Amino acid sequence: MPRPDGRVPGALRPLKLTRGVMRFAHSSCLVEWGKTKVLCTATVEESVPPFLKGKGTGWVTGEYAMLPGSSSTRIPRERSKLGGRTQEIQRLIGRSLRAVTRLKDLGERSVLIDCDVMQADGGTRCAAITGGFVALAEVLRQLRRQGTLRTVPLTDAVAAVSVGLCRGIPVLDMDYAEDSTADVDMNVVATGGGALVEVQGTAERRPFSHADLNRLLGLATRGLGRVFAAQRAVLRIASLRQL
Repeated sequence: MPRPDGRVPGALRPLKLTRGVMRFAHSSCLVEWGKTKVLCTATVEESVPPFLKGKGTGWVTGEYAMLPGSSSTRIPRERSKLGGRTQEIQRLIGRSLRAVTRLKDLGERSVLIDCDVMQADGGTRCAAITGGFVALAEVLRQLRRQGTLRTVPLTDAVAAVSVGLCRGIPVLDMDYAEDSTADVDMNVVATGGGALVEVQGTAERRPFSHADLNRLLGLATRGLGRVFAAQRAVLRIASLRQL
């Protein structure tokens, strides 16, 4: 089945990760994934949310926003109240990053990962998690170099990719044209070791089988291998132990 951009079903769109694109952020990563562009920045604060005060543990959280010009029609800024989609994606980013962070080793400090969608063409939450991890790893590495932390408190890498069924065929890394017409739409978040953090799968038109689910997870796993390789390349490490 020909895909809109000519890719074969198991191919990722071109993926480019660039560190250090923002002068004043503690760390940053620009994700260019096909036509999707997401800017991820990290900020360290020497405090934790009220529910963690005095408990000797840190916190990692994420914020997500789509800029007004990121889509073909202007997206209004969410000034007074966040929409349900934004809240759901923010919670997903935070859960994903905390899944690989030893919060106790952070001490009572927080790392805030801001993910701003500059251009949206499918897979923005996957790009935010993937770039958010790079920004998190880099800022934790800086804290270790400064002597603020004894080690880089990460247990593994984390990244995400989309998969789906289009006309019954499993495809990897859908752009908007595919995502908006897919029979099944799924986002898979996993660690570098292959453990699943979250699987968000929805039958848009008809229910899908256990066999379909297994095929999609297998395709996502293969795609994630390439995404983790891109993370290691931009961090200039062969394994997480080198952070």
